[in-house]
Amino acid sequence: MAFTCGFSYMCTVHGQDGTCWRGPESNGIYYEAGLLHKWPSDGPAILWYFDDLGGGYSSPVFAGGKIYLTGMEGTTGYLYCLSNEGKLLWKTTYGPEWSENYPGSRTSPKIVDGKVYMMSARGGLVCTDANNGKILWSKDLIKDLNGRNITWGMTENLVVYEDKIICTPGGTRNNIVALNRHNGSLIWSSKGRGDHSAYCSPLLVKLPGRTLFVTITANNILGIDADNGDLLWSHPQTNTYSVHANTPIYSNGFLYCFSGYGRGGVKLRLNNDGSSVTRIWTNRTMDSRIGGAVLVNGLIYGSGDQNRAWQCIDWESGKQIFTSTEVGKGNVIFADGKLYCYSERGELAIMKPLPDRFELRGLVRVTMGSGPHWAHLVIHEGNLFVRHGNVLIAYKIK
Repeated sequence: MAFTCGFSYMCTVHGQDGTCWRGPESNGIYYEAGLLHKWPSDGPAILWYFDDLGGGYSSPVFAGGKIYLTGMEGTTGYLYCLSNEGKLLWKTTYGPEWSENYPGSRTSPKIVDGKVYMMSARGGLVCTDANNGKILWSKDLIKDLNGRNITWGMTENLVVYEDKIICTPGGTRNNIVALNRHNGSLIWSSKGRGDHSAYCSPLLVKLPGRTLFVTITANNILGIDADNGDLLWSHPQTNTYSVHANTPIYSNGFLYCFSGYGRGGVKLRLNNDGSSVTRIWTNRTMDSRIGGAVLVNGLIYGSGDQNRAWQCIDWESGKQIFTSTEVGKGNVIFADGKLYCYSERGELAIMKPLPDRFELRGLVRVTMGSGPHWAHLVIHEGNLFVRHGNVLIAYKIK
């Protein structure tokens, strides 16, 4: 199946050399080919697994022939560096982690030019050397920038734009900030709408005349000028618990922003310079809470939250085309014409999207590890990576 996505965001901005959150363009699309079209009855072969991670829900990232991942041991957060064969090369602490409700690390590391950037659920922003984990600088988003923590801990897979890390402390004054990625100094600060942060991993959208930082805070979708922090526009987006954990999807001048707890999604049209938006349609059936979605050939695929079915939504009209309940709700990525789904029940599935249905091509249960099945899937060099609590599993899917 050929596909189009029309993204302007790329992981190669200013020399980045690590995989991004949800693929090279942060949209759940992985550019791999020659993958298995159907799995054996017992699932794809397991190449290796590493079962000595701390607890957490972050996904692995890859750079320089190494694998980086976060986890929590006791109440302390650790960065783990593994070989491509799943052997521990080193680990180092980056500070206290979230030991309260749903304990464990939340966010994946970000690797840029030999440096690793990560955010703890307690608001610690840390930069370490990718070779050995030595801390180069750190910032406390709550103490240093008057940020505010949230019910289940700060969660934001970081983006880097040129020499800036842009993130969301969620304070009334420093709502969104850009820090110098070399030393952590403040470059600009935006008051946004003064909302708390809302677990959203943001998106960079590169337009001809401007780069946008798009995120969702507790009550609003925000469009921020990535160069100077100016708030260009906002659009209301609320739900029961102020959880907006899905990265927005961008294609050819349009944004799709979606949330769980029955809220669903809205499609917005950007004007030519990104300084304003117009609402095109809303859809409440595809109310994914934390599982993301993918846009393939003019169709949105993902699962609901209160509306638990897997769904196919038309990009142009927002209408639901078909649904399936063969696999439980969860997260999804796309590669080589197929959807890869990891349900909250621990099902790992491959589905072929057809014009009128999802065709299940394989399903296996993830039994190693413990805790919720929330970590997003990753495909790298023909292997499918699944994190479940203290275990990282590499499946051969090529």
